Amino acid sequence: MRGSVDGLGSSAPLADMLPAVFAEDDLAQRFVAGLDEVLAPLHNVLDCLDSYFSPALAPADFVRWLADWVGAEVDDTEEEALLRAAVAAAARLHRIRGTRRGLAEAVRLAFGVEPEISESGAVAWDARPLGPVPGERRPRLHVTLALPHPTPRDQHRLEALVSAARPAHMPCTVQVTALERT
Repeated sequence: MRGSVDGLGSSAPLADMLPAVFAEDDLAQRFVAGLDEVLAPLHNVLDCLDSYFSPALAPADFVRWLADWVGAEVDDTEEEALLRAAVAAAARLHRIRGTRRGLAEAVRLAFGVEPEISESGAVAWDARPLGPVPGERRPRLHVTLALPHPTPRDQHRLEALVSAARPAHMPCTVQVTALERT
């Protein structure tokens, strides 16, 4: 939580900006020193403003706000490292949203595990027109995620994430399984 910091000096003390007639005035010096104490955290934030927009450097609560700002697919339970990675990758994920790669990356960033994705689509090229259409007739998407200790909350989180990141026309199913130990 940001706020006042005891002993934080101002990067632009107001006493240095007063006219010369107030340089020796004790009341004026004490008054602007009080203002400096109030304004010092604000000056500090403004001096480091670019750092607040870098997910790797920003304070954790500010990164949560950035996640909303850039539309990152997060909830309030991620570890800080996963949250920072999701916010940093949000713009790139928006460019590949609706693709298999985009879906896999969104799930990996949210859970830290690579999902298994099966879908009905396919791509083919043929020099002759009216060749066979690749893939299955009915669209489908299935995402399986193997976690060390799955919970019902993980199932719900995966459903919400896949619903948000899948192609709009594609019906989907998800499954969270326990990671097999070898």
